[in-house]
Amino acid sequence: MADFLWQDGQTVLLTGDSITDCGRRDPNNSPYGGGYVRQIIDLVTARYPERQIRWVNTGISGHCVDDLQGRWQADVLDHQPSWVTIMIGINDLHRTLNQVKELPPREYEPRYRAILDQCRAAGHRLVLIEPFYMSLQHGQDNLEAEVLHRLEGYLEVVARLAVDYQAVHVKTQEAWLRVLRHFPPAHWCGEPVHPNAHGHLVIANAVLQAVGF
Repeated sequence: MADFLWQDGQTVLLTGDSITDCGRRDPNNSPYGGGYVRQIIDLVTARYPERQIRWVNTGISGHCVDDLQGRWQADVLDHQPSWVTIMIGINDLHRTLNQVKELPPREYEPRYRAILDQCRAAGHRLVLIEPFYMSLQHGQDNLEAEVLHRLEGYLEVVARLAVDYQAVHVKTQEAWLRVLRHFPPAHWCGEPVHPNAHGHLVIANAVLQAVGF
C-alpha cells in the first residue's frame, strides 16, 4: 500500500479540458464530473478508505494549453495541491487543424513548460496524462488518420516534459490502442474524442496504474 503515491492528507488536483471537466459544473455531477475523475476518486476511496485525500477538479470543456495558462493561478496554484494531474492537447490539435488557433507542438510545448515551471517552483508533484484519440485509422486517407498523425507530435512533447519535470507519465494513447484491438471504438465512445463511461474507465485505470494503485 505504501507504493501508492497519493498519500493521506494530500490534495490531488486534476485539470484539463472537457474530458476532465465531464460535467463537473452540472448540479447532478458537481464537483467532480461524471468521468474518469469521479471514477478515480471512487476507486481510491473504496481501496484506501483510511486515506483522507482532498480532491479538486478544475477541468474546463474546450480549453487548450493557452487557456490553462490564463487560469493557472486561480484554478491550480491557489488550491496548494500536493499533486497536479494535467490532460491537455487534443483541443490544441483540433484548433490548429481547423485554423482556429495556432497551437502546434512547437507552440504547445513552451506554453506547457510555462505552467509546469510554476508547479515546480511551488513544489507540486506532477502527473502528465497524454491527450488521446480513439481511432485505429492509421495510414488511411481520412480525417481520423490525419488527427492520429498530428497527435504524435503532441505525445512526443508530453513524453519529453515528463522526463524534464520528473513527472508521472500516463500513456493514455497506448492504453487506447491496447483496448481497441479487442473492442471496437463504438464500445467506448460515439466519436474519437469523448469517451462514454466505459471509456472513462480506461483513462482512470491508466492513471491509477501509473501512480501505483
